[in-house]
Amino acid sequence: MRAPTTGRILGCGLVALALALPTTPPAAADDAPTSGATSRPLTLVTLAGAGTAAGRADADDLLARQDAVLAAVGAGEPVYRWTTALNGFAADLSPAQVGVLDDQPGIATVEADTIRPLAGRTSMAAVRGAADSPRLRGGAGVVVGVVDSGIAPGSPAFADVPGLGADPRGFTGTCSEGEGWSASDCTRKVVGARWYVDGFGADRIRSSESLSALDVLGHGTQVSSVAAGNAAVSVRVDDRDAGSFGGVAPQARIAAYKACWGAPDPADDGCSTADVVAAVDAAVADGVDVLSLALAGGERIDTLQLALLGAAEADIVVIGAAGNAAGSAYAAHAGPWVTTVGSAVGRMSRGRLALPGGRSWTGGGRPTPVAGRAVRAQDAPAPGVSRRDAGQCRPGALDSRLVADRIVVCRRGGIGRIDKSGAVAQAGGRAMVLVNQRPGAVTADFHSVPTVHLAATAGRQFARWVERNPDTRVRMSRVSGDPGTRRTAPWSASGDPRGASLKPDAVADGDAVLGALPEATGRTWGVFSGSSAATAEAAGLAALLRAERPGWSAARVRSLLLTSARPVRGSSVLEQGAGALAGRVPTAHLALDVEASAWRRALRTNTLAELNTSSVLLTAGRTSAVRTVTNVGNRAEYFSVTARGFTSHQVSVRPLAVRLAPGRSADFTVTVTGPDTSGRLDDGQLVWLGARGGVTRIPVALTR
Repeated sequence: MRAPTTGRILGCGLVALALALPTTPPAAADDAPTSGATSRPLTLVTLAGAGTAAGRADADDLLARQDAVLAAVGAGEPVYRWTTALNGFAADLSPAQVGVLDDQPGIATVEADTIRPLAGRTSMAAVRGAADSPRLRGGAGVVVGVVDSGIAPGSPAFADVPGLGADPRGFTGTCSEGEGWSASDCTRKVVGARWYVDGFGADRIRSSESLSALDVLGHGTQVSSVAAGNAAVSVRVDDRDAGSFGGVAPQARIAAYKACWGAPDPADDGCSTADVVAAVDAAVADGVDVLSLALAGGERIDTLQLALLGAAEADIVVIGAAGNAAGSAYAAHAGPWVTTVGSAVGRMSRGRLALPGGRSWTGGGRPTPVAGRAVRAQDAPAPGVSRRDAGQCRPGALDSRLVADRIVVCRRGGIGRIDKSGAVAQAGGRAMVLVNQRPGAVTADFHSVPTVHLAATAGRQFARWVERNPDTRVRMSRVSGDPGTRRTAPWSASGDPRGASLKPDAVADGDAVLGALPEATGRTWGVFSGSSAATAEAAGLAALLRAERPGWSAARVRSLLLTSARPVRGSSVLEQGAGALAGRVPTAHLALDVEASAWRRALRTNTLAELNTSSVLLTAGRTSAVRTVTNVGNRAEYFSVTARGFTSHQVSVRPLAVRLAPGRSADFTVTVTGPDTSGRLDDGQLVWLGARGGVTRIPVALTR
């Protein structure tokens, strides 16, 4: 059972492109893992040329070409047909039928369906803090399409509230009914819902799953809420007020495309490529403005990447997760038409412990102000409880006579972090200081009492002080200002140094990000980590910019987002791309634009590296690159450029300065001289400064 896929005819005439693609060879069907409703995975077939989204094809012509191929291999009606984002189909084919495909003209790719994992993980504990979002507006009139595990429409993050602003124009999506989902679940906020399961297999989902767009895993709900959840939503966790929440683009609308499913064994959860491509094809036909895919895979130009190329040709901003498999896989979404987002960590709310005389320690947390005497938990065991169990603040292990109204110092380990604060609250403690016992990260969790989480060294120092000064009052407060220093997450996938384009394009917050959850998970709020969270933030930022600049192309929006990013210290451009996304609408006036038709032309001629992207990757044999900048401001302006950060090569830019009237463009050439470093990375940035204050950064990676 699946939602119907509709096509949208944007132009007439068929253009057949003989694409030269670096694709994975098709696997023998009998040797592939089981997927779908048969004993073998579906076979995904893409025909040469574009779908109707490119404006150069007619849907009837595409269907006729598909029928000819199916007849040639003796196949019946396929499981899926795609005509909008690309021209292709997914069918149950035998190995012999797949072999016949090799002799058919006009075939671009053939691959076996695979299950792609989601690019994030959910936790009920660690969090950088309830959002306390200051943004109450933004994104009105824009539709964010989310291809994921569905959505929980009953969450207050998706309520049909006043103040959503202008309704989207041109969106033609529908509300597909199913188990636990009726047409009334679509509103002015959740404007569309579709679901696709035939690739994964309806008989292979867990019993708690819903054959509808309803989310039971939580991943899609979290991604949707971070990107475009309502503003000023009260967050309550375990009957406690945990602040307020707001999505990045709170007035944007959401269209959910469920293509990711839960299996009986959670290790088998994921997204069938066939289902995902069908969802992308429908989202393009529906007319979304931003498309988010927080799932892994796609290190090569495969069927999904070709579908996303069709989305880019339809002027959609496509955001994809880089993945969380650093060291074993390169960043996903190799196509330069996808904005691939990796993960940054370190941006969390922080708390401070201050002593009389000025000494203090800072750690993770967002505590309300507290003052009082402190006690080490191991010094306050309940009768019959060991000092070890008391020190870990296990439930029932603390003597309420000794910890009542005190700040309790608990050791990390043994049980969950939030369970420790629950034990402190149960015993009457006023607050908690959680201390690491060995080197490791600190967090800002949802806790039962105000809490500061200290690293191992600071924790030992504070605990020793408490032991010596049991009657001295300590002050706990929240740190204002910068919440911390970002760095690229060690698990965030880096880019291929021999790729056609620099990946990832940027990084965004991907550690312990608060989002809404469906009630089926047992909570209504939780946090998630991974490049899924980073992708959600990037999708929301794209929606903000699309709403503010409705006349701008998707490529221009992508350029402004990336060139306004800030470099992350200690990370190469292959790890962070342009750097950490700014978190607000860019103010610079330079953009690097790419015509929608240029993507496919460059793919066909193997010149992707020459596209006018907002980054430069020079591999072996290439010593120069040309890019074009355009003044997207409303006044004439001088712009000057410098090359920064390179250590092994001389990097020059000509011209060094240009004066551009509004809408005018200028080419500049980047030239590299210096030794052949045998593929070792040398990287830096080209920094354009505008006379009116804007900064435009273009990352450059040299692997020559």
